[in-house]
Amino acid sequence: MEFFVDKGSVVREIWGKGDTILFIFAGASAEFALNKAVDWLYFTGRLPSDPLGRLFSTVGYARRIVFSSKEKAHRAIDSMAVIHAGVEASRGTTIPDWAYRDVLYMLIDYSIRSYELLERKLTFDEKREVFEVFRCVGSRMGIKDLPLTLQDWQKERTQHLNQNLEKSPLTDDLFKQYKKHLGSIRYWLLLQAQELVVPERVKSLLGYGNMSLLKPVLGVYKIFRFLNLDWLLKSLILPKAYQSEIKALDSAPA
Repeated sequence: MEFFVDKGSVVREIWGKGDTILFIFAGASAEFALNKAVDWLYFTGRLPSDPLGRLFSTVGYARRIVFSSKEKAHRAIDSMAVIHAGVEASRGTTIPDWAYRDVLYMLIDYSIRSYELLERKLTFDEKREVFEVFRCVGSRMGIKDLPLTLQDWQKERTQHLNQNLEKSPLTDDLFKQYKKHLGSIRYWLLLQAQELVVPERVKSLLGYGNMSLLKPVLGVYKIFRFLNLDWLLKSLILPKAYQSEIKALDSAPA
């Protein structure tokens, strides 16, 4: 069987660990709120009404792609394209190509940033693996003008951060929804996690500093993880309604 992502790829390691995935989407949740195309996320109402549910829905698609055969991964990607086409038809306009690229670039960047924050620095070849996997996803979706190399992506990522982000009333509203669904303590933890993982441009727009209070806790967390007690900490800080989904993130999907 031919897999979409090789079994020995670091991409499987990144997307097979719940804590890494949670940091990926902590970063993405911050940047989504700043994207100039964030109104598309409001069109269906699903993201503001259930941000955590939307998170796990998106995670599910990404993990199905990473851990599936090439045939099944292509079907999952094609189904995403159909869903987006349906939203476009309902609104009577198309999602800009740059907005599709922004989401793809986020997945590449936060996959790398989150893994390096929690595990170790990736080599150039490993970073290229991450880039190439998600470039294949974008190509299958028909996204135009994708960069051909990791170096090209790095340049475009910087340009996109500078050109396509702004703080707006929808940014503030989306953060209010995060707080509403997470509660004050978990919302505070989300902000601290975002501060650890997002690029400087995102930090600047959101008014974040460089002294996340979560940083010293990461050392303690890694000890708990080494002792296989990390689930104890997760059960204390994550919503009970989603603990089974979060626990499932530490294994490859069936």
